[in-house]
Amino acid sequence: MKIDRIDHIVLTVASVDATIEFYSRVLAMKPITFAGGRRGLAFGLQKINLHPAAKPYPEKAKAPTPGSGDFCMITETLIVDVIAHLKAENVDVELGPVPKTGATGQLSSIYFRDPDGNLLEVSNYVDPE
Repeated sequence: MKIDRIDHIVLTVASVDATIEFYSRVLAMKPITFAGGRRGLAFGLQKINLHPAAKPYPEKAKAPTPGSGDFCMITETLIVDVIAHLKAENVDVELGPVPKTGATGQLSSIYFRDPDGNLLEVSNYVDPE
C-alpha cells in the first residue's frame, strides 16, 4: 500500500453554522452539503467535514471534542498578506510568522484559532537559503 495524500479531515464543532461562516469568510473555503445533508468546507482538492458535537455521526473519533484540532494549510498568498487579511477580519494571530518544517520542506507559518479554539496554521513554503 502507498498512501498518496489526505483527502479530508473531520472537525467536531459546537456550531456547524458558525464554523462555516468563519472558514468561508476568513479562509475563502466553499461551504458544501453532501451525503444525507452532512456539511463541510471544500478547498483545493481537500475538504473539512463538520460533525456537530451535540449530535455526532456514528463514524467518529473515540472522544471527539470541539477545539481539539490542530492542522496546517499551505497558501500561495504571501504570509504578510495573510496577516493583513486576518487583521481586517478581526482574527488575532497568536504566533508568527515563524520558521517551521512542513511535509516537503521549510515553512513560514502563522497561527490563529477558529471559533471552537482549533489551532490553525497557515504557511508558505520557503526556498532554502
